[in-house]
Amino acid sequence: MADESVNSALLVIDVQQGLFERSAPIYQAEKVLDNINFLVEKAHQENIPVIYIQHANDTTLQKGTREWQFHPQIKPQQDDLHIHKQHGNAFEETELHTELQKRNITRIIATGLVTHGCVKSTCLGGLELDYQVVLASDAHSNFSNTAKQIIKQWHTKLAGAGTELLETSQIGF
Repeated sequence: MADESVNSALLVIDVQQGLFERSAPIYQAEKVLDNINFLVEKAHQENIPVIYIQHANDTTLQKGTREWQFHPQIKPQQDDLHIHKQHGNAFEETELHTELQKRNITRIIATGLVTHGCVKSTCLGGLELDYQVVLASDAHSNFSNTAKQIIKQWHTKLAGAGTELLETSQIGF
């Protein structure tokens, strides 16, 4: 159960169509999408802010393209916040930190893509800004042929840095 004095927000990081179209498939894609959607629904039920983050670059995720759009199973609601970014760390050169501060958020729950890229960078960025960071350990992934090993490696590194790892079923707001 979450500490009642802690204000949480759910981050859905880069769950964009183009990342599902790489040469290697997203590891456990359906499970990850299901877990993200479960957490989104739970957050909405408990009036917890849900923040969708979209990455844009000049190659595979050009802003406005089909590849840049959210995966079809990811359906932001009107009141959800959207953050557009160009760096791995969703706090870098975006309004994310300001938006969290406006809402008195002290704890972030991270989900999304990819483990060793934007998910890792955003978790570490949140720690640097003194947020309590929770990584939904079964609601993030990547498209590497060694995805399982990468996930395990980054779970260890992120836990060592101060990130709390919880499975979807263990996460409370």
